[in-house]
Amino acid sequence: MDSLIPFTTSGSLVDCVDRKMLVVLRDGRKLQGVLRSYDQFANLVLEDTVERIYHQDVFAEMWRGLYLIRGENVVLLGEIDLDQEDEIPLRQVEWSVLEPYHKQDIANKKRREEVKSQILYEEKGFCKEGGEGDGY
Repeated sequence: MDSLIPFTTSGSLVDCVDRKMLVVLRDGRKLQGVLRSYDQFANLVLEDTVERIYHQDVFAEMWRGLYLIRGENVVLLGEIDLDQEDEIPLRQVEWSVLEPYHKQDIANKKRREEVKSQILYEEKGFCKEGGEGDGY
């Protein structure tokens, strides 16, 4: 009977080791790097890591190097298809050019979430949840 239960522990990451991965964190950051190691808590070690930010049809990258990610902060983990990676219709720009727009996008999203949370609290009886860094 146990064999019918899907294998969904961190052990399922074994096939992802030494592959280029995309990791989305709870705070919204998007990291790309080669998965080198993990443990039973899905803590990840990425090598040659870059952080990407996006705005409309452009993106920028910042080198982060070796990156250790605590498993509880991972929202999404997926392999990057190296054959299709360069076919993405986005234009790369310098980080310093895109960062102000990205920060403004984050601030706008935070304001929208605060308004939505307040409406749900006042009109629908929902409790206030989350806190700093708990974007998901």
